[in-house]
Amino acid sequence: MAQDEHDDRPAPGRRGNPALTSRAAILAVVVCAIALSLAYPVREYIAQRKEIADLRHRERVARAQVAELARRKQQLGDKAYIEREATRRLHYCRPDVKCYIVLDGGAGDRERPGGDGPARKPPWYETLWRSVEAADEPR
Repeated sequence: MAQDEHDDRPAPGRRGNPALTSRAAILAVVVCAIALSLAYPVREYIAQRKEIADLRHRERVARAQVAELARRKQQLGDKAYIEREATRRLHYCRPDVKCYIVLDGGAGDRERPGGDGPARKPPWYETLWRSVEAADEPR
């Protein structure tokens, strides 16, 4: 017998074990299946983490607003603060205090009634009506 007939070595142009190729294909399919089955839960996990971070931020903002409103409530409970605000905003005057209101104060940029101020500009609708009348007149 010749030595070549009983030789179990593969021929030089032939591949080795074909089972290794099928095992690699099965392994690739399993890895893809695992990756696809984990993709949705991982995406949901990331979305939930983002939502939690957004909710925590909104909670911090709401807590800051609550603290500001509590401070404002305490401030509005103070009688001295209410009197100051009534005097400043509403021009209230206590009976034992003499208060003055200057009526002409800050009129430097407004028109003054009388002849010494600049000429009064007519309202826009008068200007519009005059332009309509002027357009109707023959030339």
